[in-house]
Parts: sequence; C-alpha cells; structure tokens
Amino acid sequence: MKKISTILMILVLVALVGCSANTHVIGKGAQTGEVINGRQWYVLYGALPLNEVDTAEMAGDATDYEITTEYSVIDVITTLFLNSVTVSSRTVTVKK
Repeated sequence: MKKISTILMILVLVALVGCSANTHVIGKGAQTGEVINGRQWYVLYGALPLNEVDTAEMAGDATDYEITTEYSVIDVITTLFLNSVTVSSRTVTVKK
C-alpha cells in the first residue's frame, strides 16, 4: 500500500508541474526556434531572489520571442531536497 501511495503522490506532483507555467509573447512570438534556458533561484520559500535572470539579455537583439517561466520537474526535485533550507528554483525559457 505504501508503494501505491508513493507512486500516486509522484504522479500528482508531475501533473501539477504542468499547470504552473506562464508564457509571455513579445512581438510575433518565437520565429527561429532557438531556445535559451536559465534558472531563477529563491530563498525563504520564494520571498527573496538569489540571482537575476535577464530575459532581455537572453533574447539579445530579437524583437519577436516568447518568455516562459515554469516549475519544471527538475525544479520540483531540487525543491524537495533543498526545501529544508528554504531554497527553490524556477525555470525561465526564452524562445526566439
């Protein structure tokens, strides 16, 4: 029974990850398909950022692109391990 509960909990966690994404379309949106990823780190359960992900720098001179911020599976896994010290992360993706 414990295995089933663990598997069910993991499946629910993975399903929730897909529901927490924000996408912003700049100009006409992604045109070339080039993808640049960054990771934003937070402390105190998201209250204070530890680093700054500069999406304008990631986009470069592109005028048409998409910015997506989401909790990926990797973010969830790292949060599970680092939650005791209140550190979490969020993935930032720029598609040109």
